[in-house]
Amino acid sequence: MPEAEPPATRCGHVALAGAPNVGKSSLLNALVGEHLSLVSSKAQATRLPVVGVRTDPGRQFIFHDLPGLLDPSYLLQTRMRAAAEQQLRRVHVVLHLHPAPEAPAPPFAELAHLEKPLEAPVLTVYTKGDLVSPAVCRGLESDALVVSAETGAGLDRLLDRVAALLPEGPFEVDPEDVGTQPLRFFVVEYLREAAFELLEQEVPYSFTAEVEEFREAARPVYIRAVLYVERESQKGILIGHRGQTLKKIGSHARQRLEALLGTPVYLDCWVKVLPDWRRDAAALTRFGFPVSPAETRSGARGPSPDVR
Repeated sequence: MPEAEPPATRCGHVALAGAPNVGKSSLLNALVGEHLSLVSSKAQATRLPVVGVRTDPGRQFIFHDLPGLLDPSYLLQTRMRAAAEQQLRRVHVVLHLHPAPEAPAPPFAELAHLEKPLEAPVLTVYTKGDLVSPAVCRGLESDALVVSAETGAGLDRLLDRVAALLPEGPFEVDPEDVGTQPLRFFVVEYLREAAFELLEQEVPYSFTAEVEEFREAARPVYIRAVLYVERESQKGILIGHRGQTLKKIGSHARQRLEALLGTPVYLDCWVKVLPDWRRDAAALTRFGFPVSPAETRSGARGPSPDVR
């Protein structure tokens, strides 16, 4: 008798999209079981899409945690929004996330202001379901999904609903992997997460980092990173009294990296000023923010910035 064909597998890309600060990063981390994406109570923390992978028997989900969909005020935000829009057109399913305590969610087309409708199906998903009563959850579930990254409630139902919309095909990523981006990317993300946690006002928004050296074969793994701010006064805030703030930022990132890598890490941090880097097209390209279609069409550097 001929051998039975193995059951078909499903694999596809899923966007976690919505306004800033709706719980996209927390949901990604809960879905993949790893702290990949920067989590902060401050809005607009995610700047570039973060990719997380979950592989279950017969199905693989490649999640993309996108920057919040906002009206840009300066060039960095223009590129953040462009990166989100570009990814929305490449995925198989879009999850429109909105906090359950702030229901109902606006129509996604109204929020996104897209020039053309999306081809992928859009599912409304209410996050932070643990913050509303069971009765409210039941009401929302009549036409949407309700989940909690904090408790895990609703995640299995969400995954089953999404899996049914994924195309049949082989897995794209090694089933053992939970991410696809280089480790240098996560060095910057974990440093930024610490900055959002420890610094106030505009400083976290003026902060970025760049890995200058990464010796993965060394023990401990050696990483040298340069931390950038836009003004000299911010440099002093970032370093702190006798370097204490810089030490805390480095320690936070090092612990995240050691958990991800499963090995000791020596993180060597230096601080420099790069004036107005959020408005500088060349600097943004250097830091990995792709040129937006609007820049290509107009050659503009972007509108004048606000404090963030």
